[in-house]
Amino acid sequence: MTFSVWIALTGLLFLGISLSSVWLRRGPFTAFGLYLLIGIICGPWLLDIIRIDIVAHAVWMERVTSVTMAASLFITGLKLRQPFSKQAWRVGTLLALPIMLFTVMAMTAVAHYLMGFSWPLALAFSAIVAPTDPVLASLISVNNARDDDALRSSLSIEAGLNDAAALPFLLLALLLYNSSPDALAFAPLAQWGLIDVVWALSAGLGIGYLLGWSIGLLATRMRHRHQDIAPNDLIALALIALSYAVADFLAASGFLAAFAAGVGLRRAEKNIVAHHLPASIADREETPPAEELVNPNTRHSLGKKGPAKSIGLVVGDAISFGDTLERLFAAAIVLTLGVTLAQHWDPRGIVLGLILFILIRPTAVYIVTLGQKIPGLRRALIGWFGIRGIGSINYIAYAYTHGLKDHAGAEMMNMALTLVVTSVLLHGLTLAPLLRLRKAKKRQQPDQHPQ
Repeated sequence: MTFSVWIALTGLLFLGISLSSVWLRRGPFTAFGLYLLIGIICGPWLLDIIRIDIVAHAVWMERVTSVTMAASLFITGLKLRQPFSKQAWRVGTLLALPIMLFTVMAMTAVAHYLMGFSWPLALAFSAIVAPTDPVLASLISVNNARDDDALRSSLSIEAGLNDAAALPFLLLALLLYNSSPDALAFAPLAQWGLIDVVWALSAGLGIGYLLGWSIGLLATRMRHRHQDIAPNDLIALALIALSYAVADFLAASGFLAAFAAGVGLRRAEKNIVAHHLPASIADREETPPAEELVNPNTRHSLGKKGPAKSIGLVVGDAISFGDTLERLFAAAIVLTLGVTLAQHWDPRGIVLGLILFILIRPTAVYIVTLGQKIPGLRRALIGWFGIRGIGSINYIAYAYTHGLKDHAGAEMMNMALTLVVTSVLLHGLTLAPLLRLRKAKKRQQPDQHPQ
């Protein structure tokens, strides 16, 4: 087919998805599930009009998924406006750290004893499939800065943190896999602990937050001083690129830096609104997000709203741009996943996925969150909605480009890709029914602790 035909088919695909959004919300499939199925139909199993091997193009896949992840993590952090003292931050941190560690340990044991992987290969597999995905989790994450739903917030915070928390385990697995047991010395392990764990996580948080906060204040000051109402899309792109690149250059976590940059920009917005609140809304019990001060009718005039509206323009444009960037890249990657599945299908990945989704994650969530006073339904939903996706694909590409290329490694990657597909379909099919059930329960118990 010609280039024009491919462009036309792409346009028809996006048009169809856009026009069918109402039915997708009501039906059993999510947009990502539909992209996956279209990829499978176009791939070698059925129409055979596209052949793409994710592993064979691992370098490019790692780069594309890194950009997608960084954009998604930035937007996730930017939408989180609630105070750090809220329970959602405590629960999200528990999900991203202790529960992550529990999941890695349990899946490593399962992969070793059930599938016969060596311990380093089993650890690599568990690190790849342990983190939840911030891109596909957008279906269950916070919708906007006013969304303080406890379930959505906790899952958003988990998705923002745990890709960075899982990477050190993959790095350790690759270190062990590429070194003979006799040659492995204390120095590489110590370097892993100090650099890849302590420094990468702490510096990633600090670098991203500082960039988000400072650039937010700088952009607001300049916009306000010059009464500038120009679009701010490039500020969002700059923050995503700078936070990721600076952190990566300093051997810190680029993913964590992108998430922290979004959080930092949001904290700058809260600070500006608190100090420059327009008189018309000064008496409100809760200050609104600055982007709500901007609408199409008033965008072209800052008026008396000053810095608060300036930061509203910056944040509002950043969210709009980031959401669009995330959807475009995610659609392309999930379509590619569907196409490549025929070359990497391994039914054992379904078995491992069911063990992870039905047994390991719910058990970990239940044990670790026992002291958090979380309603039973919310705890069960948190345990179920551990969506795997583009983050795992990024880790697969990273593992391949860093030495995991033998037959055993290929088998492991095939299982991991199959597990990701299982998650996209299984979690997508259950998303709408479970959220409707939760909504019905909340209506029945309006005076109870929120579900």
